[in-house]
Amino acid sequence: MTRAPETVVVRNQLTELERVSHVVEAFGARHGLPAKVIFECNLALDEILTNVISYGYDDAQAHEIVVRLDTGGGAFTIEVEDDARPFNPLDAAAVDVDLPVEARAIGGLGIHLVRKVMDGLAYRREAGKNVLVMTKSIVGR
Repeated sequence: MTRAPETVVVRNQLTELERVSHVVEAFGARHGLPAKVIFECNLALDEILTNVISYGYDDAQAHEIVVRLDTGGGAFTIEVEDDARPFNPLDAAAVDVDLPVEARAIGGLGIHLVRKVMDGLAYRREAGKNVLVMTKSIVGR
């Protein structure tokens, strides 16, 4: 199992999600990651990319989203960098999943899901870009 980071450039189109999913699966397989870790990381990445692509841009122009995959320090790390409007998903209000569906506010479940399946999340705004770092422990899995 060699440590080799990988970078994927994604267009801001929902059709890119399937390609990114295949890249994550192949990366995980090459690094011997457990299937559950790959699945959960893919799920979180899909949610984040869907939000960026669907809600992050005020124009219909082409934009690039950079996804970096890495293993090291006992974790699978996924970094998502985009030039969408500033948005820190860590500031999003927690979803009360105990409320009946009809009583809940619309939205927020994707970020809730990401918080639940990932072990670490960090956000920064850097050089006019959003940078979200998601980590999933791979030690002992």
